Amino acid sequence: QVQLVESGGGSVQAGGSLQLSCEASENTLNTYCMGWFRQAPGKEREGVACIDTNGRTNVAESLKGRFTVSKVDANNTLSLQMNSLRPEDTAVYFCAAEHAYCTLGWLRAARATAWGQGTQVTVSS
Repeated sequence: QVQLVESGGGSVQAGGSLQLSCEASENTLNTYCMGWFRQAPGKEREGVACIDTNGRTNVAESLKGRFTVSKVDANNTLSLQMNSLRPEDTAVYFCAAEHAYCTLGWLRAARATAWGQGTQVTVSS
């Protein structure tokens, strides 16, 4: 069973940076496509970025240039580096795992086999 635990959320001022981490159960990152999703109050969950077993990535078009996804298989850790944060980035951020291709389509569908519990990111103006 895949287990995912996010960390690294917090409060930051606009323009600041945060790095989120997702610790996955063993062998998850080299078996599944891994993704980051977020959900703001009153809004649907949306895809942020994903990375496949070979390290190929996709980032939502609106977030390109600010958000970067990476992983370290040996440490079972998935990361999301977020720069130039804006108040509209405020949301609960989730990591997820799925047997899927890491595509913008998968990000838009926001469906996955396993989800973490989420970590809150709050950006103030």
